[in-house]
Amino acid sequence: MAKKLVIKVTAGADAPERCSQAFTVAAVAVASGVEVSLWLTGESSWFALPGRAAEFELPHAAPLPDLIDSILAAGSITLCTQCAARREITEKDVIEGVRIAGAQVFVQEAMADGTQALVY
Repeated sequence: MAKKLVIKVTAGADAPERCSQAFTVAAVAVASGVEVSLWLTGESSWFALPGRAAEFELPHAAPLPDLIDSILAAGSITLCTQCAARREITEKDVIEGVRIAGAQVFVQEAMADGTQALVY
């Protein structure tokens, strides 16, 4: 079993099932004691902003704000630098605990020994 799980979620409200799966897997991994780094890219970038996750709805899925809270409690959430810039999101705009970082940091995390990377 990988010691760390890096998950990149590219979907948001445009592909709700894929989006929800990424957040659910990340939260379950955190609850299982796995070190988790969740990356928000593309349309999922909006969920770095306060209140946006509460607008997300998917029947029979855990509420996105609860999943985000679980992930942040013991893992990390990173917003892609370019995705943030395209949406005019800055560090002062994001939920407390969310960082903004670029592809170099993602590659470094994903290539580390004992790491499994997933993309949704």
